[in-house]
Amino acid sequence: MIKTFVTTYLKKTCNGSNIKRHVTSYQYSTQIRSERSILYKSNKWEAIIGLEVHAQLNSKTKLFSLSSASFNEPVNTNVSVIDAAFPGTLPKLNAKCVELAVAASLALSGNVQLVSSFDRKQYFYPDLPPGYQITQHYAPISLGGKIFLNNLDGLEYDTVVRIKQIQLEQDTGKSIHDIVPGMTLIDLNRAGTGLIEIVTEPDMRTSKEAGLTVKKLQAILRAIGSSDGNMEEGSLRCDVNVSVHEHETPYGTRCEIKNLNSIKFLMAAIDVEIERQIKELENGNKIVQETRGFDVLKNKTFRLRTKETATDYRYMPEPDLSPLILNKDYITRISNNLPELPDDLKTRIMKQYGIPLHDVIVLMNETGGVKYFEKAVKNRNPQHVSNWITHELFGLLHARNIKFSQNPVSALQLGSVVDCVDNGDITGKVGKKILEKMISGDSRLASIIIQDEGLRQLSDINELEKICQDVILQNPEQLRSFKGGKQTVFAWFVGQVMNKTKGQANPKLVNEILRKLL
Repeated sequence: MIKTFVTTYLKKTCNGSNIKRHVTSYQYSTQIRSERSILYKSNKWEAIIGLEVHAQLNSKTKLFSLSSASFNEPVNTNVSVIDAAFPGTLPKLNAKCVELAVAASLALSGNVQLVSSFDRKQYFYPDLPPGYQITQHYAPISLGGKIFLNNLDGLEYDTVVRIKQIQLEQDTGKSIHDIVPGMTLIDLNRAGTGLIEIVTEPDMRTSKEAGLTVKKLQAILRAIGSSDGNMEEGSLRCDVNVSVHEHETPYGTRCEIKNLNSIKFLMAAIDVEIERQIKELENGNKIVQETRGFDVLKNKTFRLRTKETATDYRYMPEPDLSPLILNKDYITRISNNLPELPDDLKTRIMKQYGIPLHDVIVLMNETGGVKYFEKAVKNRNPQHVSNWITHELFGLLHARNIKFSQNPVSALQLGSVVDCVDNGDITGKVGKKILEKMISGDSRLASIIIQDEGLRQLSDINELEKICQDVILQNPEQLRSFKGGKQTVFAWFVGQVMNKTKGQANPKLVNEILRKLL
């Protein structure tokens, strides 16, 4: 029975479908344990996966300078003498970045260190002007922590991914290879931007678990405001360490795959790397510890360089920065001001408003989505409001390539559309047209648009009867088909009446009148 359940689950997850919500938590736990062993058990292999996640902190300025950290500015415009490593310049630690890093550590159940320090990680890339990166290798700002893989995708997982450490560090610049043939161009706008690196323990066994871990991290960082987590803009990037070994044998040699900028590509890279390593070992070859890239088009990993060790980086204490010393009152203040975390928020929204898990997840996946819902839902039917946001509003915004953060429709406007539909002033079809007007920049409430443009729903029985009679008389062939037993023609008559009234006829009355006349 369990085998059948797991097989069904894997088939559904392969095509992106959700498992029915009535399946119990016990079955969820059983299926995920089975999933972890079923994927590679047939060839006796187990994968060991760990993540290094780099999240850009939501600070207006960089980690050690006053340069702007904003995204998508003209190249090399946000560069100070500190970012460009001019001789004699000294870094000054950004207090806001420290606060955001502490908040992230607390939200991830980390042990924030009262004393931490900075190191120089030395390597020579053209987009790293000083020839070293300032990071926290030996004494990071936080140790430990946990990520619970539960609830965000509708499944109850029993997997906990431990966090080894969280450290503050500066970002590098950007190398651009595809503008001038044979040349690399350098944009230093990103150089010196504040990051936190979240290093996990190798607790994941499948690509899906790794994807869920990143998704959960995104949700937490967005909820507390430490990072926007936008992988498409590079403000959250992942490196993944993968090794394989036969069951009940020591762990194998790991390879690191660098700079994965979407959850989809992260999971794909892990899967093809696992397959590559298994194939190498089955052919009698050894796995070489190395750094690899992922070719999206070819769906394969490729060698970048041999894997560096701590000795290669020649870590040394940063001489220009004193140790970072925090006190318990400072940490307590940040802890007390943390907003609702994703799991707690999900549970509250479901209980308070009675909307299904799927809707809550969709709202949570958009930064500010739940807040927008709670503004719009006041004194209204929660399910109706949720439907209008998650189906209609999100759909229209997506079709126009508008981010929800740039949503032009206020919660008050959205609520006014719901009110007018629920009150019977307009049909749902007209409500969608009004919502389209609002997205196009119309700032009026739905009631005013209806009044100004004569869109009120037609509910006069006598008028509707006349329209229905005209439609029937004008279509004798369809009438004969209906009388002959072709019941589907009824919906055609309803559609004709709605078209004739430009969608303003009360659909319930139209159905009643047509049934009586036909």
